[in-house]
Amino acid sequence: MWLRRFWNHPPALWVAYTGAALLASLQSVWLRSGKGGYTAYENYVIFRNAFAHLLQGLNPYAPYPAEQWDLYKYSPAFAVVMGPFSLLPDAVGLSLWNLLNALPLLWAILHLPVLDAQRRCWIGWFVLLELLISLQNSQSNGLMAAFALLAWVALERGRPHAAAGWVAAGGFLKLFGFLAALPALVYPRRWALMGWGSIWVVVLLVLPLAVVEPAQLVRVYEWWVALLRADHEASVGLSVMGWLQTWFGWQPPKLAVVCVGLALLLGSAWMVWRRRGPEGLPPARERAYLWASVLLWMVIFNHKAESPTYIIALCGAAIWYWSTPHATRWMRLLLWTAFTMASLSPSDLFPPAVRMGFVQPYVLKAVPCIFIWLTLTAQVCLPFRPNRQTNSLS
Repeated sequence: MWLRRFWNHPPALWVAYTGAALLASLQSVWLRSGKGGYTAYENYVIFRNAFAHLLQGLNPYAPYPAEQWDLYKYSPAFAVVMGPFSLLPDAVGLSLWNLLNALPLLWAILHLPVLDAQRRCWIGWFVLLELLISLQNSQSNGLMAAFALLAWVALERGRPHAAAGWVAAGGFLKLFGFLAALPALVYPRRWALMGWGSIWVVVLLVLPLAVVEPAQLVRVYEWWVALLRADHEASVGLSVMGWLQTWFGWQPPKLAVVCVGLALLLGSAWMVWRRRGPEGLPPARERAYLWASVLLWMVIFNHKAESPTYIIALCGAAIWYWSTPHATRWMRLLLWTAFTMASLSPSDLFPPAVRMGFVQPYVLKAVPCIFIWLTLTAQVCLPFRPNRQTNSLS
């Protein structure tokens, strides 16, 4: 009985998420050096350095091998936001950065619409291990997932101005974050959302003017676009493209694969939108499914998807499962297969020979999430049954 209360107790989740962020930071700082003599928290270093390069009038998207091991690829606005972190010692800045990726995500999970408190807690525990993988890599994916979920929460509370801000923030963190605008458009106040979205986009576009001149900012955006174009052909990642290549030896154009996936996603959104009721809202489960589909899509159709990115996809998988009032056994099997491949396969529970010989070469971390997304897409497109749908799953 006490164990059940523990799993369903939000304060326990707050302690667990805070502890995960601080322990991941401590581990990274303690290790100090990673590959090639760089730090073990090199992603954070890259984010932090981008502000200094911007401030000095340098190209933040150029290689700086003496300072960092990889390129900065995010927006100029994100570089400005990282400015305060550049003033802090790494141990403090990294800890705050990881807390920023953990705690907003948990808050969003604990306030998810159309789910009861118990299911929210289950989702929080389900994605914790995957979040830890992202935190150990000092990545921004926890924050990306939080932005999308916060937009959902804001829309359900009738706050399109806030939802538009979260969508814009996600898009300026990683471009695919703008996809959160798609499920947002099925809500009644979509014109207010688009208006506020335009305002937020303009604000974030010009935010770097706080530290650079207009002519310099134009050059920075040119450098960013050039980097994104060159980066598009670099890899296939843990994605649909990687799955098609490693399983079937098929290498279709990335743009074609993305366009097919986008067409299916748009079709799902259309099916959900046309099922709206008298109050202008689609049924609760339909809305939840669409948000879950977008979270999964952001990862499995991202040619740069890597292991730490899957916190976003697992949030989508968890919402898909726990927003289903009476999930079937095959859904449960698919969910826990995704958990095993995503969260457990990188651990020592899988022998190195299995990880290196099967899991990584055959992109097994991605495959269950791909099947969940395909299943979810089919479920959304099935004939609507009003007697099994309500506007609340609590």
